[in-house]
Amino acid sequence: VSKAHSWTCMDLYVFATPYRVTWDYYFLSREHTVEFDEWESEAELGYVKNRGVSIFLLQAGMVGTLEALWEVFPLFTNTQWGENSNIAFLKKRMGARFEERPKPWVTNITADEIHSGDFLVLSKIRGRWGAFETLEKWVTGSYAGHSAVCLRDSEGKLWVAESGHEDEKGDDIIAILPWEEWWELELTKDDSNPHIALLPLHPDLRAKFNETAAWEYAKSMAGMPYGYHNLIFSWIDTVSENYPEPLDSHLVASVMTVWTQMKP
Repeated sequence: VSKAHSWTCMDLYVFATPYRVTWDYYFLSREHTVEFDEWESEAELGYVKNRGVSIFLLQAGMVGTLEALWEVFPLFTNTQWGENSNIAFLKKRMGARFEERPKPWVTNITADEIHSGDFLVLSKIRGRWGAFETLEKWVTGSYAGHSAVCLRDSEGKLWVAESGHEDEKGDDIIAILPWEEWWELELTKDDSNPHIALLPLHPDLRAKFNETAAWEYAKSMAGMPYGYHNLIFSWIDTVSENYPEPLDSHLVASVMTVWTQMKP
């Protein structure tokens, strides 16, 4: 270690494998050694022999790192502070603006006007899901973090097909819910303050929409894990150019491999 990167002369380093994350700090400019007392498993040992250990320098130093944590931490709090923090983060990082509409907040759309194939787009701005969606918006440039599709069955009953629905076991799965149940859930039980937009299909596209095929596919996926792996990696279409500062491909790969160990 040489040439300190912060005015406190204390550099912070993070050391990661797919099985663990540890960190250390250094004051003196000299060689330093990080010791792993034991390997988590034979798999970790094999990984390190072939790939090594990922090393990350927190270039902002101690003060800058604490400031960054202070900026991110409130995003996950289910409070008005958290909501304001999510809005402020998006404004700072994306230039996004959330303007409150004048009251009264009413809609002149009824469920009878919703057709198969109509699209529901949601933006959540507080709590755990609000924070994840804020970070998702940041890396994708999108103003929405969740979506669902409306489907009507042969009897005309309206349903909503979506991913990320939490079942009775606490697992996030793909689900098909009756409209009334889904709408009540969003109105009374979703504490992430979701902003919901209905995007109806153009009449020409609605005429071409294959309702039978859509139902077959939705039923084949119902109950399956919603696939956050694909969601996270879907916006990466180059090796290293899709990451907003200070993220890079090495950091994302390390975080995701660790997360996979925590939540397969």
